[in-house]
Amino acid sequence: MNNLEFSKRSRRAILVFVLLFIILAIMPRLILFYTPEKPIKFSWREQQIIQNFKPVKEENRKEKYTKKKFNIPSKKFDPNTYSVSDWMLLGLSKKQAEAVLKFGKYGFKSKEDLKRVFVIPKELMRKIIDSTIYPEKMKYNTSFPELKKENNNIVVDINSASEEELQAIKGVGPFFAKNIVKRREQLGGYWKEEQLQEVWKMTPEKLEEIKPCINIDPEKIKKLNINTASAEEFKKHPYFTWNIANAIVKLRNQHGPFKSINDLKMSVVLTEELFLKIKPYLTL
Repeated sequence: MNNLEFSKRSRRAILVFVLLFIILAIMPRLILFYTPEKPIKFSWREQQIIQNFKPVKEENRKEKYTKKKFNIPSKKFDPNTYSVSDWMLLGLSKKQAEAVLKFGKYGFKSKEDLKRVFVIPKELMRKIIDSTIYPEKMKYNTSFPELKKENNNIVVDINSASEEELQAIKGVGPFFAKNIVKRREQLGGYWKEEQLQEVWKMTPEKLEEIKPCINIDPEKIKKLNINTASAEEFKKHPYFTWNIANAIVKLRNQHGPFKSINDLKMSVVLTEELFLKIKPYLTL
């Protein structure tokens, strides 16, 4: 009987243990089921992070799946004259546009030259290639027949010649003619042939080719009066930095009107090399 009673007690204990285990296992789930959900509260800093994160994520996803759109130029164009902003208007990024200008450092002479620029996407290349022109291969302007001569019979004053007159020189097409005039206007005129190397894409070889056909009249140079010009007027000239312009005006204010252009050498910021460079553009 003792064994039987022990056996019943054991079974009863096991049953109680199982029931307790079941209750403990089910109870947390029942509590979660009947407990209402409370809204999650974020700190101000956490809210800012979440708000800033979502738009970036959506923007990146949109950018990833949006196909790049390229534009067709409204008219035929010379790729040699296009700037970074012009190429960006066609759909290139700033880095791509800058790379195109580096490729074209010595000029695009044909469609084949442009096709070698690998940074221009094939889709954009297909859209623009038939709209490109290369003026240096074009004939001289027929409205100036008197200028159609061989180089050995042409001498052009680059301080007064028009773009059309400059184009009469062999090797100077519309592109170089335009940039020679542009640099001339910035400087106020040329005083020596070597300054033509400052013209965009002008190479030493190109300059040697056209030298026999150019003449320089220094009397046509626009000059700055060192006794009346303001610092702003000096600064507009490509050869003047703000420090140099300001130093000249301060020197004038301290010592009175200059009696000679050489008086500028009193300025400690003006080197001999720079003085000789700007002297042709100065007057009293």
